[in-house]
Amino acid sequence: MSHLAILGAGPGGYVAAIRAAQLGARVTVIENQALGGVCLNWGCIPSKALLSVVELGDKAKKAKDFGIQLSGPVTYDPAVMVARKNRVVSTLVKGIATLFKTWNIEHVEGTGTLLDARTIRVQKPDGGETRVEADGLIIATGSSWPHLPLFPIDGTQIITSKQALDLSRIPASLLIVGGGVEGCEFASLYSGLGTQVIMVELMPRLLPLEDEEISQTMERELKKRGVEIHTGVTVDSIVRQPDLITAHLRNGLSFNAAQVLVSVGRGFNSRGIGLEKVGVQVGPRGEIVVNERMQTNVPGVYAIGDVVGKAMLAHVASAQGKVAVENFMGHAKTIDYDVIPTGIFTLPEVGRVGLTEQQARDRCVATGKDPQQAVKVGRFRYGGLGKAQASGDIQGLLKVIADAESDRILGVHILGAHATDLIHEAALAMHLGATVSRVAEMIHAHPTLAEGLMEAMEDVHGHAIHLARKPST
Repeated sequence: MSHLAILGAGPGGYVAAIRAAQLGARVTVIENQALGGVCLNWGCIPSKALLSVVELGDKAKKAKDFGIQLSGPVTYDPAVMVARKNRVVSTLVKGIATLFKTWNIEHVEGTGTLLDARTIRVQKPDGGETRVEADGLIIATGSSWPHLPLFPIDGTQIITSKQALDLSRIPASLLIVGGGVEGCEFASLYSGLGTQVIMVELMPRLLPLEDEEISQTMERELKKRGVEIHTGVTVDSIVRQPDLITAHLRNGLSFNAAQVLVSVGRGFNSRGIGLEKVGVQVGPRGEIVVNERMQTNVPGVYAIGDVVGKAMLAHVASAQGKVAVENFMGHAKTIDYDVIPTGIFTLPEVGRVGLTEQQARDRCVATGKDPQQAVKVGRFRYGGLGKAQASGDIQGLLKVIADAESDRILGVHILGAHATDLIHEAALAMHLGATVSRVAEMIHAHPTLAEGLMEAMEDVHGHAIHLARKPST
């Protein structure tokens, strides 16, 4: 029986462990924190648990419009919110432990360091030490919050997302440095709780990796929630006082805030784990270099998840874990990054798969095609859907980017209620090679939000039923 050791039990490591056990391997997992890693304990799950409270509060504020009479204003109790969040996390962590037990996966608590390509030394919490020897290793150490000299994290005034998820009180004001996915999610959360939120983003727009139209729409939605947004600028300096932080921007503006949330990138957890001793190749950013089979340059040593610097998403880490295990077990398997759905849990949500409109047009230019002729775009707004009108979720956009010649779907972008769920229909269509026309022809149930995707696909060819006739050109 092959023995596999996995360093890290995040969404990459624990999934790899279970798949390896399913395939008949003996598995040992080394983890120095809680099972589930950052995603489950201090990221994906806890943030969504808190955002669900704000989403419910938003609906309660509109209850009168639906014929429901509630007495008094909507208020939030941080202690109850955090306690519920912790129960959700604890339940899921225990679930992983149960899965480990049923699959006979050994969990060794402690900090692991590679001694050679087959041995991990584990420093245990009680000060003791043990060694794990295996036939193969998977490194799944993930990423961590950055250390920026301008923003010395103290966990009180200057915080990361980890502290932002354990709020003991709702701050009157919050400066969020960084307008990416994490920054926008926390802007939705805290603005919903009544905090005055100010966002500062170096790039010209929020969510700079998303489709520009989606980014612009998100910016409008956040402004509706009272968020003050400054893009194309950086924080030049900060002045700390006991109960206040003053941030001076490079453009001359200054802001006061009770707290500062640093939401600028993440660093790879590749240092101090013995990679240099084993000879594992590391890239210029500190990422572990792997091939499409998740193999490092050292035979028998694999790496997965954030630490390899590909798409830094929990579900990608899980997929990479399965690929690494299949190869360790002798089943040749590669990973394809072309069709990866992503979700942003802002209010409203964002779902994406494939290319943005600009990326599609840039690709045409690179291949000598006319981007205006080679790329077609279809759109449909939530307000045109009966289900959206009935539920009151009318703010939203579904956008399809397609290749004009082949009718191939190049990208789909959704902003609105349940966007992170809806995007999977588009992802599956792309994965299976379905054309725009084939998706448009599929009969969608009525009334549903999914009809909007059908309409957006139809609009690529100017055939959307619930769009007004466009003027002839």
